[in-house]
Parts: sequence; C-alpha cells; structure tokens
Amino acid sequence: MYIETLEQIRKMIKEDGLVAGDKLPSERELSERLKVGRSSVREALRALEFLGLIETRRGEGTYIKEVGNHRLIDLLGMFILQDERAKEDLAETKWLIERLCLQLACQRWTEQEFAHLEKMIRQKTIDYELFCKWVTAAAQNYLLERIWRVLHDFFQTIHGIVSFPDDFYEQMLKAFAKRDVAAVIKLWEAATQNPLSKER
Repeated sequence: MYIETLEQIRKMIKEDGLVAGDKLPSERELSERLKVGRSSVREALRALEFLGLIETRRGEGTYIKEVGNHRLIDLLGMFILQDERAKEDLAETKWLIERLCLQLACQRWTEQEFAHLEKMIRQKTIDYELFCKWVTAAAQNYLLERIWRVLHDFFQTIHGIVSFPDDFYEQMLKAFAKRDVAAVIKLWEAATQNPLSKER
C-alpha cells in the first residue's frame, strides 16, 4: 500500500509545484488529502527519507531535499553490483560512461574548469581518479557523474588502481584546449583497454 502512497505523494509534489526546500504537508494532512491510512503515509515518508529525498527537521516538519543529495544510485549499486554477471559488465559500463563524459566535457568545459585541469597537470598532482572526476564534473551531467562514482568505487575494489603516464595528461590538455572531441577520444582509447573488444 505504501508504494501506491509514494506515487500519490510524487503526483502531489508535481501538481503543487513543490521544489527543494519546500515543506510537505503533515502526516495527518497527507492522510486526509490522499485518502489513505496514516500508517501508509508514515511508511512512504520513511522510504523517501531513507533515500535522502526528504528530511525531517525536529519541531519544524518534513522538507524536500535537493535531488542531487539522494542515495538511490548508491543503494542500487550496493545490491545490483554484487551479481557476478554485473561485475563482468562493470568495466564495460564504466568505460562507456567515461567515454561519453569525455565527449561532453570537451564540449562543455568552462574557463574555470579548464584552468583547474591545467593547474593539476602543470603541478603534476593529477592522477587517473582526479582526471575522471574532473571529466565527469565538466560533462555537466549530474546523473552520469553519480553513476560513475559508484561504478568507480566498485571497480577499484575489484580491479585496483588505474594509472596513466604524465604525457597522457599533457596531450589531453592540448586536445581539450582545442575542444577536439575526436582527438580526446583517440587518446582515451589508446590509453585504455576497450572492454568492448573482448569476447564474451
């Protein structure tokens, strides 16, 4: 029953135009408006809070949180990536996301982001993880960034740390400066093992 209540709450939030920071009606008010029992409302709110989609402030009420703060992707990764076949697919999915983010980052980086990348490369403080974090942030797609972070954490646990030679970053910097997507992808594919080329 609480699953149906979740859907009703979602519709109500949309219909009322509620956004992050807005207060939800009280448990009693939701029960009356949605015409469901308070126990169903309570369970639905607990589920939303567990996922980090809402927060309860003592003495104030329940508020909608920023969508970027929710834990849904992390929770899915925690369970789904335990499957053996999923572990085999991990490297492939991660590589594809990184390749896509490279394309987007090459097209979307800002002057401030490029300056940050250049600084890390010039000071030789960059590594594979920092580079990929920069790429996924510069891609300006929060969902892809979150998915990559989860896959990266699991990938490191299974496969260990990845590293690139210093000249890789220098060449990448030049390609990014020109917004040359083809050059960026060519460098990436030359430096990484394309999991798509492996036979199943």
